[in-house]
Amino acid sequence: MNRQEHELRLKRRFGIGHFYDEQWEAVQRILNGERILMIQRTGFGKSLCYQYPATQFTGMTVIFSPLIALMRDQVKSLNQKGISAKFINSEQTPEENSQTIQEALEGKVKILYIAPERQENQEWIEATRKMNLSMVVIDEAHTISVWGHDFRPAFRRIINLVKLLPQHLPVLATTATATKRVQRDIENQIGGNLTTIRGNLCRPNFGLYVIRVHTEDEKMIWLAQNLNQIDGTGLVYTGTRVNTEIYAKWLKYTGINAIDYNAGLDGDTRKEVENALMANKYKCIVSTNALGMGIDKSDIRFVIHTQMPASPIHYYQEIGRAGRDGKPTTIILFYNESTDNDGIEEDYKLPKSFIEGGRPDMKYYLRVIEKLKEEPLGERNLMKSCNLKQTQIRVIKADLIDQGIIKEVSYGKNKLYEYQYGAKPLDTKPFADLRNAKLKDLEAMRDYVYTTKPRMQYLCDFLDNESDEPYSNCDNTNLKPLRIVVTTPWREKMSEFRETYFPVLEVESRNSKIVNGVAASYYGVSNVGNALHRSKYENGGDFPDFLLRLTLKAFRKAFGNQRFDLVLYVPPTHSGDLVKNFAVKFASVIKVPISHKLLKTRDTQEQKVFQNGYSKKDNVADAFDYSFPSEILGKRIILMDDIFDSGATIKEIGKMLTHYGAEMIAPITIAKTVGGDLT
Repeated sequence: MNRQEHELRLKRRFGIGHFYDEQWEAVQRILNGERILMIQRTGFGKSLCYQYPATQFTGMTVIFSPLIALMRDQVKSLNQKGISAKFINSEQTPEENSQTIQEALEGKVKILYIAPERQENQEWIEATRKMNLSMVVIDEAHTISVWGHDFRPAFRRIINLVKLLPQHLPVLATTATATKRVQRDIENQIGGNLTTIRGNLCRPNFGLYVIRVHTEDEKMIWLAQNLNQIDGTGLVYTGTRVNTEIYAKWLKYTGINAIDYNAGLDGDTRKEVENALMANKYKCIVSTNALGMGIDKSDIRFVIHTQMPASPIHYYQEIGRAGRDGKPTTIILFYNESTDNDGIEEDYKLPKSFIEGGRPDMKYYLRVIEKLKEEPLGERNLMKSCNLKQTQIRVIKADLIDQGIIKEVSYGKNKLYEYQYGAKPLDTKPFADLRNAKLKDLEAMRDYVYTTKPRMQYLCDFLDNESDEPYSNCDNTNLKPLRIVVTTPWREKMSEFRETYFPVLEVESRNSKIVNGVAASYYGVSNVGNALHRSKYENGGDFPDFLLRLTLKAFRKAFGNQRFDLVLYVPPTHSGDLVKNFAVKFASVIKVPISHKLLKTRDTQEQKVFQNGYSKKDNVADAFDYSFPSEILGKRIILMDDIFDSGATIKEIGKMLTHYGAEMIAPITIAKTVGGDLT
């Protein structure tokens, strides 16, 4: 068939009248059984380049995608068009995923979306050998390149499948962001007779601004002053999960309709927020970069970053989620250029710390190797025996598998990792090379802040985009720069917010009478954190009275209308009577009796020395008791501590008090740690 005949089919099935020339080039090559790498900007219509050919093939098309939201949206849309589409990912139960695999084997699925991590699933691996495959698609293909901005080691296993495919079976890899270096890496990995189609990445409808500030409060105040003046609805990106909550609460406090989103929310809540974004229910969603990828919404009118991303590639991809309808769109980057004692700019520090911590220290690699020399271990036992976080263990084991130092083995239903005797020593040069490359990219992102070039030109040059298109529409060309003006009333409003916004301590569980508690502040708020540190680690004496006043405010806001019978406090590990003295003052003010009978039954270490939840939980398991259990029966209890981190200690004490018949346990702490979760 010629192009005109295919476009008639396109119209009937998808309701779209014609292909762009570059779309048709890709579709034609795919129908001819070729391999394609397509590098096109967000909103170009890359998905049509695999969805349409999939409907023309006799077999099934498998699409590897890391984007659950994209899977959900595209499967729904395809099914509405009468095309049999399914997905396999972590949102479904194992039984649902198994059922989908069975339907695929029976030829009942035309298009199957699957998370790349499933390449580690034995059921999937065995099923692929029996499937009638017509095409394989690698969406977000930069994730298979070590030089890509979102490289994920597990995704490279997709290439293992690609290498087993017949040369005439079409393969399409798509991405909106790839430098020439990433492009060459993807080309080498996919191999075969591959054609690269690279489009123009310029986004002329974007108005690009940078606002340089000297405090976090200035960012928050500018948003409160100006967000409602920007047309439409959009996204405000923050650097950490905690900041999504803080910024959203602040915006709501100032009358702006906002809600927070991050990967730490449960699946149902994330879906609700995604649906609210689609329906323009909120002026803005305050999110980590977990939101936006795969969301099929063309009219996001603004994207604002409160924290500098790690590279111009990250930035281009994240702002690329907006303005896909071609209409004017506002893009703003805040940059806090105040410096610390070492002269390092504040907004440079967070992404730099994540780059430097992206690969664990080499001593941790050696620790894992030594443990696996002793015996094969699963992921959880590796975390506990090596005292490492899950993300650290996953990076380490992926690297060690890549270098042939360990391998994955199955013992019954258990997946273990086994040391390969005779393996070559660990080669750390690739890690150092990658770290240096990422630091270079971060420096390039900082240069974007201070460049005098047209900002879109700067981004396109970094992405090796070849175009003679004129670049304008930024605060370096024809747009008036944006400035921050902080008045006394706004400073007072910010101060009021700080004293009325109290973090929730999420500890509720089905088998305990403990309820979600409250902290007076985040530890990261400077005056609170500094005061706690002085008292705990610098012999600064009892916690100061301003912390007591703030904690009382938090308590009254959360539990002011409730009756309590008893105040207890967490026994210390190393900080002496600090928490005890604070709890005595607190109990005296609220006029509730305090008990000193909550005891430690064995020595524990400070929770901060442990890197994962399993070890924190083990550290305090069965470590507490109450010397007169009958006093607890039917009581409503306030449980006090100074700092809330993982919550393992509070939960353990709550479990013990529940066993002794407590009616309710409400935890109250001075501060909650900020944590470092990015997504």
